[in-house]
Amino acid sequence: MNVEAQRNYGLEAAYDEAAQRFTANNPKSKSVYDAACAALPGGNSRTVLFYSPFPLTLAKGEGCRVWDVDGHEYADFVGEYTAGLYGHSNAKIVAAVKAALDNGIVLGGHNETEAKLAQAIVDRWPSVERVRFTNSGTESNMMAIVTARAVTGRNKVMVMEGGYHGGVLSFRPGGTPVNAPFDYVIANYNDPEGTRKQIAEHGDDLACVVVEPMAGGAGCIPATHEYLQMLRDETAKRGIILIFDEVMTSRLAPGGAQEIHNIMPDMTTFGKYIGGGLTFGAFAGRADIMDRYDPRRPDAYPHAGTFNQNVLTMAAGYTGLSQIYTPDVAVEFNARGDKLRERLQGIAEKHALPIQITGMGSMMCVHFNRKPIHSIADAYSDNAPAKDMFHLDMLDRDHYIARRGMMVLSLPMGDKEFDGLAAAFEDFLTARKDLLSQV
Repeated sequence: MNVEAQRNYGLEAAYDEAAQRFTANNPKSKSVYDAACAALPGGNSRTVLFYSPFPLTLAKGEGCRVWDVDGHEYADFVGEYTAGLYGHSNAKIVAAVKAALDNGIVLGGHNETEAKLAQAIVDRWPSVERVRFTNSGTESNMMAIVTARAVTGRNKVMVMEGGYHGGVLSFRPGGTPVNAPFDYVIANYNDPEGTRKQIAEHGDDLACVVVEPMAGGAGCIPATHEYLQMLRDETAKRGIILIFDEVMTSRLAPGGAQEIHNIMPDMTTFGKYIGGGLTFGAFAGRADIMDRYDPRRPDAYPHAGTFNQNVLTMAAGYTGLSQIYTPDVAVEFNARGDKLRERLQGIAEKHALPIQITGMGSMMCVHFNRKPIHSIADAYSDNAPAKDMFHLDMLDRDHYIARRGMMVLSLPMGDKEFDGLAAAFEDFLTARKDLLSQV
């Protein structure tokens, strides 16, 4: 195709062709999806998993690979959006879950492993003195926010525009009608002076500031040290509770992003991989805050949840933190992730294309954008057709990635998977170079 024809062809037309090829290659996934639409709205129970023309139906996973119902095998770089740290079949976690199953599932009482997992979390995260379990990151953040409001007697909650803290705490452009109805103050991520002014303006009414040390769902955009330090300083001066949402970022170092920055929040929320692949959440923090939930107190706050400390999650989570994702492993694993991200960025630069790969350690995201990505707002201008085409083209090259360009590593991955990703990425850039140069 000559240059003029290629220019007229355009990204949208290229995506349409990729979508047609995807549909032709995945008839069983299409059939399963169509049937699901009869009982599920849009055939879906989790919005992030939907993409056009229809989502793949996965049949099984093993190690760092997944297979769909049409029999295609993929290197799994979705990594269950950071929850799949251990891969799909870690022998130690499987054994721990089976042992827990053998002793009964819903015991209806305290169990031995919950205290062990709680202590492992206290030992690993420098700001955490006490912890309580929930069932998801969404629930963890909800509990942290309502705790901050109860402790401070204030109502307002500061969050970042474009931030994501769960299904009812999403601050994407245009908003969402199903957010929890708190009185929000919306700040600009990585804007120290602007956010400082907002904290000063609303300080007497602010119960808490909630921030991800790296905005995961918004595109793996790290917060600057300056920004996080400003939040720590300004909230401390005004008695505002600083909450680090480390649902994703807790995997980036032995003690999470707070250890990397050496900045201690008042509360931390957890989720994702700490459950060892099972449903998990936790909110944690200073003893004087968390001990409000001590049921021995006559004025104790209530906190219920049938499956908060279910034996399967407790067994998988404790095994994972104590035997598999040790501090040394966390350091080495994330260093490998940094090298892979730099390798991919180097490939993009070799082709002189407007592509930036943001992230930290074992999490990264590809942006099709000419301007530097420093804030969540910067990522809003990513070229959507290019990102959509990238997603389908990488699936066509047997690499399972998130539609938004996010790629997450898991522990079973080695040089074979990293070399394969780099080769697929380079092949994509080579094939689509003329189109991508239009971004």
